[in-house]
Amino acid sequence: MRHLEKHKGHRTGWLRAAVLGANDGIVSTASLVLGVAATGAGSKAILVAGVASLVAGAMSMAAGEYVSVSSQADTENADLARERAELANQPDHEHAELTSIYVDRGLDENLAQQVATQLMAHDALGAHARDELGLSDTLAAKPVQAALASAATFAAGAFLPLLVALLLPANLLMWGVAGSALFFLAALGALAAKAGGSSVRVAAVRVTFWGALAMGLTAGVGALFGVAA
Repeated sequence: MRHLEKHKGHRTGWLRAAVLGANDGIVSTASLVLGVAATGAGSKAILVAGVASLVAGAMSMAAGEYVSVSSQADTENADLARERAELANQPDHEHAELTSIYVDRGLDENLAQQVATQLMAHDALGAHARDELGLSDTLAAKPVQAALASAATFAAGAFLPLLVALLLPANLLMWGVAGSALFFLAALGALAAKAGGSSVRVAAVRVTFWGALAMGLTAGVGALFGVAA
């Protein structure tokens, strides 16, 4: 029978990295632009700070994602290596372990043993990785993919408030950057929710609220230091 249901779980890895990157790009760059603008700095200084934020942020996101996801991948590989050794040295114990898992999920003892036997005959390591360790090819850690997605989406997100700052006159810059950043964040939250199959409204409100808070605090700090200067 053909499987017609369309699930979204396979998008979890890249979607998380992409949303995090774009959200970070918009929020951090818009916040920095507002903070520098609030000190009374000129347009050139604001743009330089914004470009520096884009470059540094994209590289930081890429490095951070690569390191963190690589650590996750190392842990997964270590678990798989340990499981592979146990299957080679203690196959009966591993069969009993898998049987127990299926019993806990609702199968009777005999059926659980048959399922464990057939799955281990087909792909013993895959069966234990999936049902004992909770690992699968769909959700496996992919460091390079996560790093590239984060860097690219951060740069794309950071470019938006920078473009607004470049196009607007100085007297409209703060309100324009803040308003457009909130719009971009709401759109990002909605798109991410649509791709992931979750509530568009909840996602949009969530990212907009935290973005507004970050920009407000940064602008406040900029204004404070600008007055103090």
